[in-house]
Amino acid sequence: MTPFGQRLALAVTQKKNPVCVGIDPRATSLPELLRPNPSASIEQIVQSVETFCLAIIDAVADLVPAVKPQAAFFEELGPPGMVALHKTVRYANQRGLLVIMDAKRGDIGTTAAAYANAYLGSGAPGSSAYSPWGADALTINPYLGADTLEPFTQRCATSGSGIFVLVKTSNPGSSFFQDQRLEDGRTVSEKIADYVESLSYSTRGDLGYGDIGAVVGATYPKELQAMRQRMPSAWILIPGYGAQGGSAQDVKLGLDSRGLGAIVNSSRGIIFAYEQPKYQATQWTTSVRNATLDMIEALS
Repeated sequence: MTPFGQRLALAVTQKKNPVCVGIDPRATSLPELLRPNPSASIEQIVQSVETFCLAIIDAVADLVPAVKPQAAFFEELGPPGMVALHKTVRYANQRGLLVIMDAKRGDIGTTAAAYANAYLGSGAPGSSAYSPWGADALTINPYLGADTLEPFTQRCATSGSGIFVLVKTSNPGSSFFQDQRLEDGRTVSEKIADYVESLSYSTRGDLGYGDIGAVVGATYPKELQAMRQRMPSAWILIPGYGAQGGSAQDVKLGLDSRGLGAIVNSSRGIIFAYEQPKYQATQWTTSVRNATLDMIEALS
């Protein structure tokens, strides 16, 4: 299979935008027609969530290169929720979208290898690249050390997949660990970024980007600009746009002059757009689509 970094570059080029739609389903925020009543069974709730997720994919599939399901919102629904996550990933695959699984896994040894095998890959059961989840990429927590990343990067090499390593996250408390200075003068984030760059450099394709990416939040634009320069070979997944406060001007700092190098995520601002007066429409999916088009225009 074509390596993930090259597939992402092709998808961004074809769709002419770097927008990634985050799929974070919350039963209490679903459109009125889908919202389960307070006495609904877990199976009924999951059915509503699944219908919502598949409709989101239909609304944006021709517009954006990727979607990012947040595993936590499916996990809290128990085993039926995980089945809904599986169906969501498979449906996004069928609609031609790249799938970035936001599960923030991080472990060592055979446990890390099991996570990598579970989430990353495609193909038929029994093949070396088979994955029951079939995601194109996975978010990774690197704080157990370099040996956390090794099983995942090995899996990327054999399955054509990618990972996005947490480098500088968008949450207000990220500075507590990530901004701490080390003896060599670098921050913790900068040390992780340098390691990510070394891994991605070794896998870079024709357009200069590799398969090992980084997560850097739009809520820290100065750091985002610095990280773009620090990791010239790495794709950057940028959360924090829109609802979390990151602006179009902020996220553009993560893009190169060709509009490549970053994928910009928006979750609440798109999937719950029907809650915003400016996007009110007869069909809630029209609101979702219009919000996506506005984000594409803002980033153009």
